[in-house]
Amino acid sequence: MTRPAAIACAAAAAAALSLSTCLSTPAAAADGTPPPDKIVIDVVAVNGSGCPAGTANVNVSPDNTAFTVSYSHYVAQVGVGAKPTDFRKNCQLSLNVHVPQGFTYAVAQADYRGFAHLEPGAKGLQRASYYFQGMSQTTYTNHNFTGPHSEDWQVTDTTDLDAVVYAPCGALRNFNINTELRVDAGTSDPAKTTSFLAMDSTDGSINTLYHFAWKQCPKR
Repeated sequence: MTRPAAIACAAAAAAALSLSTCLSTPAAAADGTPPPDKIVIDVVAVNGSGCPAGTANVNVSPDNTAFTVSYSHYVAQVGVGAKPTDFRKNCQLSLNVHVPQGFTYAVAQADYRGFAHLEPGAKGLQRASYYFQGMSQTTYTNHNFTGPHSEDWQVTDTTDLDAVVYAPCGALRNFNINTELRVDAGTSDPAKTTSFLAMDSTDGSINTLYHFAWKQCPKR
């Protein structure tokens, strides 16, 4: 399908971190100030129909408060020009966040952006969940869109600080991000129209942003 040039959507960025060496659970540290050393994030694996090889990138903010993920081919669509399987796209990122010694981290907030064109009667869904390797997956957070809709979109997932799950001190655990886009033609006519929901970027101007929460590990 030929998508309107207006589809400049979605994410950019990455992060780098080296893991703390403490062997106990994180203590409520200082004031949540990010570590001063540069954070490094390695992309261990990228899987899914929404992020074919070479279409997702991760970068860290200079102040270590967040990292961004950019996609260049993350679009779900139904209707003219769409394949039967295009109604759903997903992506799983597995990241190795190298945290400076004495610190651990969590992700307290995620800001998702994109572009949607939904014909009258069509519906869209964006959902995401997160978990550390070997730990329970969080519940998916869903965001719904209804047509008619033809503009940029932005949604935010926020976790209360007292419910934030931190990486265990002294254990190297990959951080996994699962996202999904879906489009349902609903009462629109897919034989004559096309509806899509995108979380990709042609120019890097729209980012998916993940906000770090920091703690210091207890000293041994």
